[in-house]
Amino acid sequence: MLAHEQVVETHFSFSPHVPEPPERRQGERHIKILRVAALDIEGRRELCLIRNISAGGMMAHVYSKVKVAESVVAELKTGQPLAGRIVWVKDSNAGIAFDVPVDIEELLANNGPLDNGWRARSPRIEIDRMATLRIDGRPSAAHICDVSQSGIKIETDETLKIDGDVVLSPEGFRPIAGVARWQHGRAAGISFNQMIPLAELIAWIKSAN
Repeated sequence: MLAHEQVVETHFSFSPHVPEPPERRQGERHIKILRVAALDIEGRRELCLIRNISAGGMMAHVYSKVKVAESVVAELKTGQPLAGRIVWVKDSNAGIAFDVPVDIEELLANNGPLDNGWRARSPRIEIDRMATLRIDGRPSAAHICDVSQSGIKIETDETLKIDGDVVLSPEGFRPIAGVARWQHGRAAGISFNQMIPLAELIAWIKSAN
């Protein structure tokens, strides 16, 4: 796992080149913002931490083994898919060259709240696991459909009060306090009161596989 993950920042650069491995220094001025992304790698989907991103590519801290030449699609909070391929791997870091150069100014502009005041949704990972849902202390069963650092989608037979408080205890994980944001039939969305640390979330996702 990445040490001191909570203070690591993503470095944005306008360079057309793929970021180099960590020990190589760049003389360019960077803008620092933390970014987590979802990676689709040869048919599997997982979370990663973006260490550096430029117009031509990015360096990601990955949590599983990857290989040079594998095709990937990165999804940031903006929802914009960034297709590319892995061009180098060193330790737990991978360099990804984008198929098409990205607009760094647009990525930076999309970092803030949306027009409706909500923040862009964190990258989500599909997962098949049960949970216990508690509403006013009363427990019921729920099925987890997908999860991110900031929220979760479940299926439940309960009728949730929108903006009402809930506590979800996923199988193999600690209880998480949150707020019910929407419900359509049995499907419902819950936003967490506090974001789950990335390393903790990834460890749980891996334990479910």
